[in-house]
Amino acid sequence: MEQNKPQTEQELSQQAAVRRQKLADLCEAGHNPFEITKYAQDAYSADLKQEFADLPAEAETGKIVSLAGRMMSKRVMGKASFAHLRDQKGDIQIFVKRDLLGEEAYAAFKKLDIGDIIGVKGEVFRTKMGEISVRITELTLLSKSLLPLPEKFHGLTDREARYRQRYVDLIVNPEVKDTFVKRSQILKEIRAYLDEKGFLEVDTPILTPFEIGASARPFYTHHNTLNMDMVLRIETELYLKRLIVGGMDRVYEVGRIFRNEGMDPKHNPEFTTIELYQAFTDFHGMMDLVEEMYKRLALKVCGSLEITYQGKQIDMGHWERLTMVEAVKKYSGVDFNDWKTDEDAIAAAKEHHVELPEVPTKGAILAEFFDAFVEDKLIQPTFIYDYPVEISPLAKRKPNDPAFTERFEYFIDCTEYGNAFSELNDPIDQKARFERQVAERKAIEPECRAQVDYDYVNALEYGLPPTGGLGFGVDRLVMLLTDSASIRDVLLFPTMKPIEQ
Repeated sequence: MEQNKPQTEQELSQQAAVRRQKLADLCEAGHNPFEITKYAQDAYSADLKQEFADLPAEAETGKIVSLAGRMMSKRVMGKASFAHLRDQKGDIQIFVKRDLLGEEAYAAFKKLDIGDIIGVKGEVFRTKMGEISVRITELTLLSKSLLPLPEKFHGLTDREARYRQRYVDLIVNPEVKDTFVKRSQILKEIRAYLDEKGFLEVDTPILTPFEIGASARPFYTHHNTLNMDMVLRIETELYLKRLIVGGMDRVYEVGRIFRNEGMDPKHNPEFTTIELYQAFTDFHGMMDLVEEMYKRLALKVCGSLEITYQGKQIDMGHWERLTMVEAVKKYSGVDFNDWKTDEDAIAAAKEHHVELPEVPTKGAILAEFFDAFVEDKLIQPTFIYDYPVEISPLAKRKPNDPAFTERFEYFIDCTEYGNAFSELNDPIDQKARFERQVAERKAIEPECRAQVDYDYVNALEYGLPPTGGLGFGVDRLVMLLTDSASIRDVLLFPTMKPIEQ
């Protein structure tokens, strides 16, 4: 059996040189594999194994198939050889016999390398050892692999290489592909759920004309024809709510978002969110939607409402609901209602060693208490609602308590997974909040180029119906449902610092 053992750079260079010489020899003989444009593939490994699962050892099927894929192993034994071919659905053994294939073709097979892409035709049978195999009568080299595959491409020492060269990771670690198959399934199920609820999927601009006042930092680019700087979007919210104003009562977008901020196991500069907006409902309607949708996803993707994430059992069938005030009191013992002034809140923060926010108001300090005492306790699915107005510039105030808004976030395994509001539809209030938000940003960062989105305020003046809105990160959800520890494990091509050449 040919093995892919760890090799030195010199050995790898030598192997690459040998493979290039083999390619040159093929081309000289008129067999350039890169001139082949297609191959008639009519079967897949996993389907054949399932179809003939009950076939006894040494039995024939009479079924002739054409397979195509990458050769992952080769064992030459004189006049007969075995190899494994990996296609889209898995691996299957091929049996190569000189008398069946022909002298010249068999000699060509023996010169093939691990990693070469081949097409084969032959009969399906089960070997004496009990393995479903294909006894081939034709073999075609479809693409020459000029670099040797590593034996193992995983483990902590090679993690960076796995992310940088995802194509190699996918070749040698089939389980990695399973994660991305599940990612696709998750997106399909979310779309199916929302479509059934009457939502319409839409697309809104990624390039936007200016930076809004939100705290998220954007990426800038330049449009040459218009000679203007543009911003890669940090959210899809304001465009989607314009559509609600326009009478599209239920809309959602699977959107790529860009934020020029830090990177860690839960953050990548570009990521995928789903934002959805529904007219004539509120944030309680969004809570019900989240709970129903996540239960459906757990059952469809994981087969159970009880899932395992990083060694913890998560019950997706039970969701707790607490106000932020209730949660802070439950986990810190501090009662927001005891604070009569901002100074009371500041004193409480100092007493409990809680970091003061940039603008130390009662509501903002409550949020800091939540971060310090509550978030790391929320392992099971939990809705935290009624957020302070200071940290919720787009959410509607509570009619009976204008210091708070009809907003929630939901948490699983101490991590925030989504954010929802009863959307602010008062244009006068919205304009004032936007202007205050931009002023506060510029006071802290004088060079900041944030602007108020007055066109959005203008849209609100035409009338936004009572609306519930929700945004959640797809990448974190995929991490949860695939038991992946890092966001880089669920992004095919995560952002990486270039290797110094």
